[in-house]
Amino acid sequence: MYPDFDTTLVSQYIRSIFQDSKGNLWFGTFEGVVRYNVKTLTYFSTPEGFISNSVFAINEDKMGNLWIGTDQGVYRYDGNTFKNFNQKDGLNHIDISRKGILVDKSGTIWVGTHGGVYRYDPTADSKGGQSFSLFHQLPPINIADIMEDKSGNIWFATSNQGVFRYDGKTIINMAEKEELSANYAGGIAQDNDGNMWFTMKTGICKYDGKTLTEYTAKDGLGGTEFWGIIIERSGIIWVTARGSTTRFDPSIPLPNPDAFTVFTPADGLNCCVQSMFQDISGRMWWGTGQGLYRFDGKRFYQVKQNGPW
Repeated sequence: MYPDFDTTLVSQYIRSIFQDSKGNLWFGTFEGVVRYNVKTLTYFSTPEGFISNSVFAINEDKMGNLWIGTDQGVYRYDGNTFKNFNQKDGLNHIDISRKGILVDKSGTIWVGTHGGVYRYDPTADSKGGQSFSLFHQLPPINIADIMEDKSGNIWFATSNQGVFRYDGKTIINMAEKEELSANYAGGIAQDNDGNMWFTMKTGICKYDGKTLTEYTAKDGLGGTEFWGIIIERSGIIWVTARGSTTRFDPSIPLPNPDAFTVFTPADGLNCCVQSMFQDISGRMWWGTGQGLYRFDGKRFYQVKQNGPW
């Protein structure tokens, strides 16, 4: 039985996209979680154990469990059942952020919320204690993105205090260290050369470890209020904003209009982009407020239940 939306679509509203270690694609929606395993779409929602169907983040731990962030806490899915973690488990803020779940190289699970960051303690969970604890080295901030870089540093993008970096011992506020003046940071990514990229309301910033370089609409970015960013394995950077999505080739020296390609709804992509993802085969996926899209290198097309996958 499909959820109550246009049943030609995978879902009407797709907030997150993830591929697990078995190759299954997962889509976090406002109607629960959808799994695609090459042949079949499977829908998981309230009847399968969800208190809330609004899904914002998905990740996988080293044991193969999926961790799913919703507006009613975190769910762990072991392949058979869903377990909910909420206030009783120490997760005092249950409104999980978009892109708010990270499993780092050590296996630690980080959860970003609209009121701070929490970490999962499997030992406490196995003993029946509170399995989540607040990460007190950060203030109670609104988390927009969490990622781990190649050196093992954890980066936090926030909607009200900019960007923070945690090296395992200390927290560094990039606004204080590198004069990153913007309070809003919507996304974080790292390129093949180790540079860090952040989205700000007015554009994107590249941090090479020493200096910040800003790119704005004057350089060729499209739209306003930038929030999402993803870097393909080829090095191509995609940035989402209000009104458009921009493809940026940083290998082209600026100024050069060929470095930026701006896509709008006229190019087939709904402008309300909520998530971007590159799967293991290199295909690019977009989750929007009007369903699921793919990019074939030239144009966007909508993926419905019957494909094209």
